[in-house]
Amino acid sequence: MTTPKHLILGKINGLYGVRGWVKVFSYTAPPKNILDYTPWQLCHHGQWQTINVQDGQLQGKKIVVSLENYTDCDQAAKLLGADVAIFREQLPSADPNEYYWSDLMGLTVVNQQQLCLGIVKHLLETGANDVLVVNGEKEYLIPFVQPQFITHVDLEKGMIYVDWETDF
Repeated sequence: MTTPKHLILGKINGLYGVRGWVKVFSYTAPPKNILDYTPWQLCHHGQWQTINVQDGQLQGKKIVVSLENYTDCDQAAKLLGADVAIFREQLPSADPNEYYWSDLMGLTVVNQQQLCLGIVKHLLETGANDVLVVNGEKEYLIPFVQPQFITHVDLEKGMIYVDWETDF
């Protein structure tokens, strides 16, 4: 891969005060975890820029941050709608048999009969366990339960092996 992979963690969705602070809608769980990463990669109107987070906090149910070189609300207003991302390398290493969702999306899913069920489109969080949404000839919802349904994940080969029938 020649360009680093961006992971979208949130979106700048408002202004906070007159000193250039912005409100951020966080996709992380819990939302305040977005503050654990700096620098951020901001994408606005298709243009990426690297920016350091100077300060940030949970303000009620919202995240507010101060970004380097943004000291008034007029400057900060230019960032409204920007996606907040980091590089994949900024994440801590996953434990054995644990995976980041972003690493699973796009992998090919094959069952024990060596039939290709499709590609992981996205994942759902259900509370009990995560669920792979696999698009192929039909859509499969496969609980991410190891080793009962997910028998092996091979990130290098881009494959997920499952104990799942095509008629489920």
